[in-house]
Amino acid sequence: MRVLTAAQMREADRVTIEELGIPSLVLMENAGRQVVAAIEALFPNLALRRVAVLAGRGNNGGDGFVIARTLLERVIEVPVFVIGSLSEVRGDARHNMEILGRLGASVVEISDEQAWELHFSEISQCDLVVDAIFGTGLRRALDGMYPTIVGDLNGSGLPVVAVDLPSGLLADTHDVPGEAVRATVTVSLAAPKICHILPPARRVCGDLVIADIGIPEVIIERLDGPYTEVITRDVMRTVLEPRDPDAHKGEFGRVLIVAGSMGKSGAAHLAAMAALRSGAGLVTVATPRSVQPILAAMAPEYMTIGLPEDASGQVTAAAVDRVLEVATDVIALGPGLGTGDEVRAFVQGVVARAGVPIVLDADGLNAFAGEHAARLTGRDGHDIIITPHPGEMGRLMGLSTEQVQKDRVAAARTFAEQHQLHVVLKGHRTLIAAPEGTVAINMTGNPGMATGGTGDVLTGVIAGWFGQLLDAEGAARLGVYLHGHAGDLAMADLGEVALTASDLLTYLGDAVLELSADRTAASSDGDE
Repeated sequence: MRVLTAAQMREADRVTIEELGIPSLVLMENAGRQVVAAIEALFPNLALRRVAVLAGRGNNGGDGFVIARTLLERVIEVPVFVIGSLSEVRGDARHNMEILGRLGASVVEISDEQAWELHFSEISQCDLVVDAIFGTGLRRALDGMYPTIVGDLNGSGLPVVAVDLPSGLLADTHDVPGEAVRATVTVSLAAPKICHILPPARRVCGDLVIADIGIPEVIIERLDGPYTEVITRDVMRTVLEPRDPDAHKGEFGRVLIVAGSMGKSGAAHLAAMAALRSGAGLVTVATPRSVQPILAAMAPEYMTIGLPEDASGQVTAAAVDRVLEVATDVIALGPGLGTGDEVRAFVQGVVARAGVPIVLDADGLNAFAGEHAARLTGRDGHDIIITPHPGEMGRLMGLSTEQVQKDRVAAARTFAEQHQLHVVLKGHRTLIAAPEGTVAINMTGNPGMATGGTGDVLTGVIAGWFGQLLDAEGAARLGVYLHGHAGDLAMADLGEVALTASDLLTYLGDAVLELSADRTAASSDGDE
């Protein structure tokens, strides 16, 4: 599902109207009626409710007028208020406002705070409010009388249905620039916008409904400009294929986990088991020699290799050749390696010389922080996936964590394009950015996963799928989706507080089963 910018939404409207010949009034009519359909589905006994419609002067207000008319057709009491001067309502919005007048409906003008104070008591007596004041055309924080209006609405306790986006949000940012309506439900027209998907703006949108207003999907997909999308279950299901009954372990990828140091053997174990739980055919862990017997005793399913180490139990640069000797399809590098000059030289050496794809995480990323970031670049035949949290992303880019969080999409996209690699920017709504600039937003996962070791599991999951799919972008997307889904399944049984990284390992199989169940059943039916 593509996520559009305000400019892309305007272009989608233009192409639909000018090139396809669908009148703008038809699109506005569709939008209003779709919002009413959502209201009817979400609010029972609507005929017994009183619905206030607050309309702006532009197209968002025009949608509001269609909503009001449609509700009036259902014999629902609908007081209508224009926030602004009636004389400034133009175009299609004015056309629909005048239809309301010809139907005998009164439209009340609220052009200043005094008028708002006069009429707010009437609005507060309603059962539901439709926010059709501002849409994607808003480009700055609210000022004038609007912060007062928003504050009063938010303080009223009334349920609010926002048309396209809550007034006060900006379509192209997940930041909240000032006062914004806290909606109960937001009905996004044609496609979601970034403010609907990522926090903190996401938190004021309430439940999200995507309304089809008649813009063909092919137009949305062909729009120029940045390509951002939401990862959906249906798309992820197409990535999984049932295993051939004659398959053997060599067909499901050889994964080399280079991880661990004295005191951090758990990171290597979690990553290795995650790769195995993700279906990898063979998994080997390369770790400092003193850690090798510890890891070998933790699980019998993976093999181990001891690497040269220093007195502190951390790997040294002398280990590069030993790692590159291992026959593997993908290397996962970084969890629990530690920091220091020797570790940095080791990591940089493996990345520079490896002839196979690499998944780079944790201390592997720290080896490229600051002035070393220029060395971290993908190349033809050598895909790199990095999995930073916002702090690690900031160290790679020379930014603070706050700067990264301010525009996560831009940070992930910029680094992926400049360094020609795949970025998995972890956090609530993890992002997957590709070298071409596409960004996918993952919707699975929960706060219970904010605990030590879950990032190591993600590294192993992505590496495990990378070894099977041999497709960096597909492995990153599927790995992130299943990792979050396993967390959601674990949370449903254990709750958020008790959830640990090891629980994700337990539920990874269930996550795959749930995602692939229908496809497997269909395949079995076909065989019969």
